[in-house]
Amino acid sequence: MPSPTRSPPVRGVLLVALAALLCPLGACVHQLVFVVLDPGDRFDEATLPPAPGYDDDENWAAHPDRPDPSDVALDAFPAVAPERAVADAFYLHPTTWLGQSWNAPAASDEVRANTDRGGLLIQASAFNACCAVYAPHYRQVNGQAFTAPSPAGAQALDVAYDDVRRAFDRFVARDNAGRPFVLAAHSQGTVLGARLLRERIAGSDDQARLVAAYLIGGPLADSALGGVPLCVDEDDTGCVVAFNARGPRFVANSLEFVGPLGPGAPPLAGRACVNPLSWRVDGQRVTRTRHRGAVFFDTDAPQVLPAFASAQCRDGTLLVEDHGVIPSRAWADDVLLDVMGEDNFHPIEYQMFYLPLRDNAVRRVAAFLGR
Repeated sequence: MPSPTRSPPVRGVLLVALAALLCPLGACVHQLVFVVLDPGDRFDEATLPPAPGYDDDENWAAHPDRPDPSDVALDAFPAVAPERAVADAFYLHPTTWLGQSWNAPAASDEVRANTDRGGLLIQASAFNACCAVYAPHYRQVNGQAFTAPSPAGAQALDVAYDDVRRAFDRFVARDNAGRPFVLAAHSQGTVLGARLLRERIAGSDDQARLVAAYLIGGPLADSALGGVPLCVDEDDTGCVVAFNARGPRFVANSLEFVGPLGPGAPPLAGRACVNPLSWRVDGQRVTRTRHRGAVFFDTDAPQVLPAFASAQCRDGTLLVEDHGVIPSRAWADDVLLDVMGEDNFHPIEYQMFYLPLRDNAVRRVAAFLGR
């Protein structure tokens, strides 16, 4: 299998690590993160980084025409050769940039290296058994657009969404050629992917080719999906899988996205939840014995960790009360997981449920083609 990619820590990660050191008990770390990464309250279009052009393959983080970290696979769970794939996956990566401006430079080598490790390697690779994987670079937005919404943040978010929409249009026109496709995303990518679903895909001819949308780790209500329903069975197609994994000791802090019920409400209340062990929304607890395996590709020796976690949808949360040992990973990844707070599994939601997601994408593509 391809070797996991590593990149040097960016300045923002170092600042977050410093914040953690200054606040060893967690009392002020979240406030310090805001201070060191604050973009200010003014959005200036003149200072925006250049918009990526999607006719240029260099502006695609993942593309079937060249090797990239989304190709990684364990020997026991091989990837399909892109030229033999019967479907495509359009993937939107999470926040992989920690900076002080409103929008990230999509052409930055540092940002791209972080996207390789923090998006393609550990998340997008889950779809390479069913699909040829496409993932655009885009001018991602500063996280404060989600944790402390403001007019400036909304403008910056529009910039990121416009990149995503243009990339999807180019994907449909040039690469997809009328094939079935999966929409996949995490965190910031999920917010943008949900908007793409309701504003661009729902009601269009492209909706008929949507196998499923895996919109994970975002503050999504089922009413904000453009009428596309949640998946309620493992063979459903044309539907949405969404969840946010937390443990019983989780306490929301200022780094949490504002939830669908708005500021002041519990941030996870009202979020959509499809259980990735049962593929249902019924609230039943599924034990670890039904978990096919977690995979952490950002470890030195990636392997399947079977029966890794239980899962239950409860009040907008995928509650994980019982899980295996989370392996030591790249140091920056471990720091960020610690900064998110106890029992907040947001940074590792794909990895914790890696094989269930991988298997299910294959199953839904087969079900779609069978219909």
